[in-house]
Amino acid sequence: MSQAVNAAPKSLYDRIGGDAAVNAAVDIFYRKVLADDRINRFFEGVDMDRQAAKQKAFLTMAFGGPHNYTGADMRRGHAHLVKNGLNDSHFDAVMENLAATLTELNVPAALIAEAAKIAESTRNDVLGR
Repeated sequence: MSQAVNAAPKSLYDRIGGDAAVNAAVDIFYRKVLADDRINRFFEGVDMDRQAAKQKAFLTMAFGGPHNYTGADMRRGHAHLVKNGLNDSHFDAVMENLAATLTELNVPAALIAEAAKIAESTRNDVLGR
């Protein structure tokens, strides 16, 4: 008599392809962001290798993967950008670039929607509200 194993539902991190997928997504995402005149000014003078590493760790955690994120919380980490005018239109541009990145990587629409919901949940903290 075999016993059914109740496996926990796979995290979004696992369903999109784990570490390799997050790494590819972040690399493509920042190429798009840096080419986007609506938001690229917020990255002037930023060490993009360090920024990408922080983003990879954050997305891994946010999508249910291993928790190795040690950066500032969203509110503190973006406060200097809010002082420099970061607002909803910029957050929307980031969301568009994230969706375009995941689409380019052939992530299924349902998973893109799930990722967008997670990203959207940070809006008020990112914008200091």
